[in-house]
Amino acid sequence: MTAPGTTTRRTSMPALLGLGAAANFFDTLGIGSFATTTAVLVLGRMVEDDDIPGTLNVGHAIPTVSEAIIYIILLGGLIDVPTITSMVLAGGIGAWFGTGIVVHWPRQLMQRAMAIALLITAGFMAVRMLASLSLDAGTIGFSGVTLVIAVLGSVVIGSLTSLGIGNYAPTMAMTYMLGMNTKAVFPIMAASASLILPAAAIRFYRSGRFDRRTALAFAIGGIPGVLVAAFIVKSLPLGVVKWVVVGVLLYTSATLWMSSRRPVKVAA
Repeated sequence: MTAPGTTTRRTSMPALLGLGAAANFFDTLGIGSFATTTAVLVLGRMVEDDDIPGTLNVGHAIPTVSEAIIYIILLGGLIDVPTITSMVLAGGIGAWFGTGIVVHWPRQLMQRAMAIALLITAGFMAVRMLASLSLDAGTIGFSGVTLVIAVLGSVVIGSLTSLGIGNYAPTMAMTYMLGMNTKAVFPIMAASASLILPAAAIRFYRSGRFDRRTALAFAIGGIPGVLVAAFIVKSLPLGVVKWVVVGVLLYTSATLWMSSRRPVKVAA
């Protein structure tokens, strides 16, 4: 869907494939793919702003499913079945209903919502880094009131995916505050995303509000990025990179907000 008066640059397919691979590479290492991809798409004027959330959900869906399978296999011993099942289903429900609302939003509202979503994501990423998360301390599962809070939080996080905000940073922050072992969060994040993204992708696909060429490149390029990160690189000192990402997200958020204030040109 292209709004009158907007311009985008046609990006080469190799560049889009590389972006898909890089985004999912860093996603597998815990940075997330949505916020970083949004920043590149906005600043590079590669996709119309109101098509970005749909492009992210459709394009990153398949790589995210493969990532979830890998995490569950590698960290299977840290999975509490009732916790992961309830949180994953809750995230999928939130994504389905949230996307059903967002697909009908006008361009300027979508831009402002994404600007706020990026600001929230930057905040969650900063909290994660400043909190000095322990990889081994904490529980691997929730019960009682804590589980109810986690499930309700997952519904909200799932609905935010429709605005292009990934579930990794907010899920990590929420589960950390509830006392979960950080390693146990990764299968939950990946499994939730593997349901959230396809649920949202179906809605966006039906509405047509996504860039087909870019989404296809992300789907193809993303899988090698996941495999390299999971089985070859495995871990990297990403502290500086994460702070750079926070800075880029803040700048991109401001850019989207300023764009939303420009008058919409109506075709003659």
